[in-house]
Amino acid sequence: MAASNPRTNPTRQDTFKVTLMVDGLGYGIWDKKTGGELDSDELKYHPGGMAPVISLGGKKLPGNITLQREYDGDNDGSNVAVLFPKVGSARATVKQNTLDFDGNSYGKQIVWKGILKKVSVPDVDSEGNAAALMEIEISVDQTPVSS
Repeated sequence: MAASNPRTNPTRQDTFKVTLMVDGLGYGIWDKKTGGELDSDELKYHPGGMAPVISLGGKKLPGNITLQREYDGDNDGSNVAVLFPKVGSARATVKQNTLDFDGNSYGKQIVWKGILKKVSVPDVDSEGNAAALMEIEISVDQTPVSS
């Protein structure tokens, strides 16, 4: 029987720090990140004679990243005014660092780069009481790296 390999650094979804830079300017820490997966085109070849299928691999396809955080009425109005004109053209970098349970970074960070695709201000609901979130989407155009 093979020996088990105990996990030495378990983590949770809340033990990460995600930051955003657009055109070299920092836009702070973000509360939520979705996407950023690295997928690929799939190409399979089916040889004659009912031979087993052959996987030929494919091009790497990095997925877009969506970031969200609570809208800061003091700062994010100015941020949005700067970011709106940059949609579709500005270079953006997203970094994700793992944190220990005391909030200290450790290990390697993951870095995604691409173009600022979308900037959304919070939805409005006069009867609602949920946190007002702003949202940024990055069209990732490079393979993410771990450094």
